[in-house]
Amino acid sequence: MPTLASTHLTNRYRVQPNHANNYDTAHGGIVMKWLDEIGAMSAMRFAGHPCVTARMDGLNFRRPIPVGDTALTEAYVYDSGRTSVRVRVRAERENPTTGKTEVTTEGHFVFVALDDGEPTGVPELTAETDAERELRDAALTDAETDGNGS
Repeated sequence: MPTLASTHLTNRYRVQPNHANNYDTAHGGIVMKWLDEIGAMSAMRFAGHPCVTARMDGLNFRRPIPVGDTALTEAYVYDSGRTSVRVRVRAERENPTTGKTEVTTEGHFVFVALDDGEPTGVPELTAETDAERELRDAALTDAETDGNGS
């Protein structure tokens, strides 16, 4: 069975002018795309099959990511259904010269695993360590608080 830690992925993007809106910060759609991509990679690692986005729950934009900063993205699977995979996603902005970070965006995505274009079963998630259980429990609580638990 896959563990939560095996699905925990991170990535970095340097926010360039072509990613920006009129306020010289990362366009929300760009950040959403980055989170969808890393979320899908996390879901696929868990499911062992291609996964497609079924739903985005509670994607909260808390602060902008200025041009020139680095967008740090992360995702991990925190729950699963019969064919669905629930992934917590998060973005932070990082000042490239100081390394200082701030959370900018958080949410929950649901992906469906596919085999030959049809939904297929996924394994159960295992949280083996205290750290994994804390991440899972935090995501479940956050999803319920946002009214997006499913």
